[in-house]
Amino acid sequence: MAVLFTVVFILLIAQRVGELILARKNERWMKERGAIESGAGHYKYIVMLHTGFLLAVAIETALRGFTLSFIWTAMLGLFLFAQMLRIWTILSLGKFWNTKIIVLPKANVVSKGPYRFIRHPNYVIVALEILTLPLIFSSYWTAIVFTVLNAGLLLKVRIPAEEKALNEVTNYTHVFSEPTKN
Repeated sequence: MAVLFTVVFILLIAQRVGELILARKNERWMKERGAIESGAGHYKYIVMLHTGFLLAVAIETALRGFTLSFIWTAMLGLFLFAQMLRIWTILSLGKFWNTKIIVLPKANVVSKGPYRFIRHPNYVIVALEILTLPLIFSSYWTAIVFTVLNAGLLLKVRIPAEEKALNEVTNYTHVFSEPTKN
């Protein structure tokens, strides 16, 4: 199981690095067009949470002997679903996708793809990952601690900050106050 964990972990790290490169490219593109960054003060805590999560899942999994949990197949299915949802979200947002809160004034918010069904699919994806990845490999403490940290500390700050930024300079309130269009 150590090989399976190592492969999954390396793929996840590579995905994160790719996402950071894409986010930086999108950030430059948006800022060249007058985009505004909000919530920079809490961004470092998000980075710390995600870095800590990856370290914790690696350490706990190694300490537990790289064993699969009794619910690993269900957790793997949810984890893979989250990855597909991540790709759909990134493709739907295009150049507007970012790891930071960067808003282009007067832009029309994206309401296609997963945004037709939920306002913040990326946060659902992250929550699913933080819960499911450790539970695949019997890292129960990591799943509990980081799920609580993610939900209790960061999302209570992050989502309101993002919505405030979007409400101030885009058509966000108008788009998401109407019934969902199909």
